[in-house]
Amino acid sequence: MRGIHTNVVDARKDVYKEIARLSYEYDDKDPDNIKRRLEQIPYEIIPGEVSNYRADVFLDRAIVRERMRLAMGLPLRSANEMGAVSQGVEEALKPEKYYQPPLIDVIKFACHACPDNVVHVTELCQGCLARSCQAVCPKDAVKFDNRERKSYIDQDACIKCGRCIEACSYHAIVRQVRPCADACGMKAIGSDEYGRAEIDQKKCVSCGMCLANCPFGAISDKAQIFQVIQAIKSGVPVYAALAPAVTGQYGNDMPTNKIRSAFKALGFEDAVEVAIGADLCTIMEAKDFMEEVPEKLPFMATSCCPAWSVMAKKLFPEQAKCISMALTPMVLTGRLIKKTHPGCRVAFIGPCSAKKLEASRHSIRSDVDFVLTFEEVMGMFEAKNIDFKELPEMDVMHGASGDGRGFAISGGVANAVVNYIKEVYPDKEVNVASAEGLEECRKLLTAAKAGKYNGYLLEGMACPGGCIAGVGTIQPIAKSRAANLAQQKRATNAHSNTNRYQDLLASLEERDLAAPAEVEAES
Repeated sequence: MRGIHTNVVDARKDVYKEIARLSYEYDDKDPDNIKRRLEQIPYEIIPGEVSNYRADVFLDRAIVRERMRLAMGLPLRSANEMGAVSQGVEEALKPEKYYQPPLIDVIKFACHACPDNVVHVTELCQGCLARSCQAVCPKDAVKFDNRERKSYIDQDACIKCGRCIEACSYHAIVRQVRPCADACGMKAIGSDEYGRAEIDQKKCVSCGMCLANCPFGAISDKAQIFQVIQAIKSGVPVYAALAPAVTGQYGNDMPTNKIRSAFKALGFEDAVEVAIGADLCTIMEAKDFMEEVPEKLPFMATSCCPAWSVMAKKLFPEQAKCISMALTPMVLTGRLIKKTHPGCRVAFIGPCSAKKLEASRHSIRSDVDFVLTFEEVMGMFEAKNIDFKELPEMDVMHGASGDGRGFAISGGVANAVVNYIKEVYPDKEVNVASAEGLEECRKLLTAAKAGKYNGYLLEGMACPGGCIAGVGTIQPIAKSRAANLAQQKRATNAHSNTNRYQDLLASLEERDLAAPAEVEAES
């Protein structure tokens, strides 16, 4: 559903915009005012007595209240706990409000309780004489209703094998799968006692694919919109570290030569491209690969996608040592900014939910203070009524290589590492295997565990298409890919070995990051 403007997109955007406006207008000398405003906002988003979304306007406002709480980093409440939306808001006003698990959760009374993995006969059934659907069923679950002259399926007998689906000449039999569960590569979504979606947080890696694919907008993640704006208003310089997927996210009215001025208009001190950190990550991973594969490790897997690396650690613990120890581009860029501008704060702006929990690790918090998605930042632009057309042009962010910017596209990380090795170690041949989407990533690691990819560099991306398809993106995937490829071509240097910041790698403080991409929050 990413890149398609739907009612779900509007519902999320309205909440982000209002929470951003609330934060820009918030006066800490009148703390009670925020509670009054929080109670008013649901009536401003859903005015009148008839809702445009659901039949029950009161239900819609209740859902808005929970989305507002999540947008401020507060926990969801059950229907039995419903009270003022401002309940516990003091927690969100703290100077340091980190993401606390669960990051992604289901607003239960917004869930449609979709049927999950049900095979049934539709109205397209023609009641044909052949009845091949009955003939192929191994459990005699397909019956024929002589009165209606149509087939039907005995759900108690059906084993969901799908043979009847394939046999029907009219394509009248379908398998209905819950969209959020179908999108989850970790098989982390089941049902509660009422048939509503429920996330097994022990399995979840916070990729957000369930959120992106829920047609009812019942799944949402927490945000730090309020806290980022408060940090900006405090007077401490806050730098926006922009993920490589940013190019083209805000449409044609914000070309690359307006990106810096756009983020300055929000109050950020400046914007820095995380592709610089991607170049440094490339160098680290290339050196690790050369030193460790195959002498110490059978293969090496990239580390920059936190959902992929945590999936690997959860499902393939014996192969966890094969994940690169390189710091992620987000962390490297955060450290670089703070080394260059002591005392500042850093907000990573990107496409990814999983980055939110990665930044919450104790060992990362001093490098990256906040994480927002492109979608959440769009709410800030709308709250400030910023017209992209009126923004002044500034020097285009530069310094990163084309390969560093290519991290945003599936296959780009491995390509950058291979290109660096070719430049520095021209006699070394590197075999690569890659996967996108956690289901395919699981298959890749299963084969690697069996020895199929010994000596290989493996790249995994949790989002199909790469970071340009992340849950927090705005534009269609194909459009984002084209914009990123164009941005790669505009780079002064093609490969990471020419990055002018690489000398700083040696000076960056070393820390204990035995699991650098671990996104599970620490207490």
